[in-house]
Amino acid sequence: MNIFILVWALVLLFISEISALSFMLPQNTRKCLMEEIHKDVLVTGEYKLSPAPGHKTSLKVGDSKGHTLYSKEDALEGKFAFTTDDKEVVEICFISKIDPGVRAAPSREVFLDVKHGVEAKSYEDVAKSEKLKPMEIELRRLEDLSEAIVNDFAYMKKREEEMRDTNESTNSRVLYFSIFSMCCLLCLATWQVFYLRRYFKSKKLIE
Repeated sequence: MNIFILVWALVLLFISEISALSFMLPQNTRKCLMEEIHKDVLVTGEYKLSPAPGHKTSLKVGDSKGHTLYSKEDALEGKFAFTTDDKEVVEICFISKIDPGVRAAPSREVFLDVKHGVEAKSYEDVAKSEKLKPMEIELRRLEDLSEAIVNDFAYMKKREEEMRDTNESTNSRVLYFSIFSMCCLLCLATWQVFYLRRYFKSKKLIE
């Protein structure tokens, strides 16, 4: 298990960085990106919007509970960072509007780079504050990656246990409902037999 975690951490360590996401934002539109983030995870983001005369764009970052984590009116370029208090679905929204009197404005391109967990941590600042050597920084990064992988495995194990409990509970309820349905059908069939027997006797069709 430890060897597997170490190998997986080494693979993640040498994966190349993902380039920033970019998309076009037309006028008077709202585009949102959502991602599920675990508890106590550092999230950082960097954004940049291309110039567009008469076009104003606001940025809002919130969670599934309605809390506003970051907001910026007339956003052009900047950064944001926060730490999640609980397991949340983080939503990053860009809302575009045009100035009054402007009939049409060109679409503007949005560049967004969001990182969380180990990717969001600045090891250069850690090296300066703790006076660590390059090898020590790599070991620290590897340690953080290993811890993140262990936490992911623990989360997946917990989710698997919850899903197993849900499946077992559902199976038990289906079984009890099936038994109850069969008993109801048997009682109904028995009642029909006695009712028809009494009916036929009253009509003197049978003795």
